[in-house]
Amino acid sequence: MPVSAIEVSGLSKHFGSLKAVDSVSFSVAEGEIFGLLGPNGAGKTTTISMLATMLFPSNGKAKVAGHSLEDHDAVRNSIGIVFQDPSLDDELTGMENLMFHARIYHIPRKERGPRAMEVLKLVGLEDRASSLVKTYSGGMKRRLEIARGLMHKPKILFLDEPTLGLDPQTRRAVWDQVRTLNKKHGVTIILTTHYMEEADQLCDRIAIMDHGRIIALDTPDKLKASLGGDVITILTPDAGKLEKCLQVKAPATIKQVDGGLVVTSKRGDKAAPKILSIAHNRGIRVDSINVKKPSLEDVFIQHTGRSIREREASTTEVMRAVYNTGWGK
Repeated sequence: MPVSAIEVSGLSKHFGSLKAVDSVSFSVAEGEIFGLLGPNGAGKTTTISMLATMLFPSNGKAKVAGHSLEDHDAVRNSIGIVFQDPSLDDELTGMENLMFHARIYHIPRKERGPRAMEVLKLVGLEDRASSLVKTYSGGMKRRLEIARGLMHKPKILFLDEPTLGLDPQTRRAVWDQVRTLNKKHGVTIILTTHYMEEADQLCDRIAIMDHGRIIALDTPDKLKASLGGDVITILTPDAGKLEKCLQVKAPATIKQVDGGLVVTSKRGDKAAPKILSIAHNRGIRVDSINVKKPSLEDVFIQHTGRSIREREASTTEVMRAVYNTGWGK
């Protein structure tokens, strides 16, 4: 059996009446890339904040690299973390940022320089070691933050929305760095993201989160296969009427989403013409119909009845609750 790098059981975090994380349980194997996927406010960042000992859980327990969360120093020495928000000093060079981090982690003086160059080469920034960070592009800053998180040779690396705000080309470059860290250097990685493609491309397994709970957990392929076939999206102003008509033919595979219907069928190419025929015979207007293989977005819709974009919202409510109740209390 694979050895667990992280074990989580019934972990919760409440801010007053708000359940930011509501009794989540999962494990992450050594050498795995594990994703927490969900919209803003789903509880992803709060979950890793607890695992990184930056927040005290309200309930539940967890072990990180074999250490309980109460053993703060042992956990923190075992992990690296790249925060969602930028945390570099723009007025220092890339090397100076890494050396400052090395001192915080008490890396011996003679090891700091060589280790800094090692991680800079790993993320392809060795030629910019002496440049001020304020001259770096967004992607370069992200790679430097990953390098900083690796300075003390952690067993586990937490990446909180690692490609947020990056353009598609730079995002893929960061993906390559993450794969290299995992496959060539054996770093266990747990990342949060609301990008479906990112989770699909990078993660060995994914926990889909919504409203602080895990609603599905498996490999990307198995999550998509769980839908049972092709996904047919129908845009119509008469979604309710069409749904009633289709339920006679295919119950339990239809959901109203975004002013239309989403239907799952083993043979979408055959089902779509039948749906159009039913709509025509009942006088129901269909504006468009689309057949495709299932995606993680479709998995989210299947479990919640809405798209992840509908759940995208600011985290103001969460932060207000945090400030009202006291950070980490």
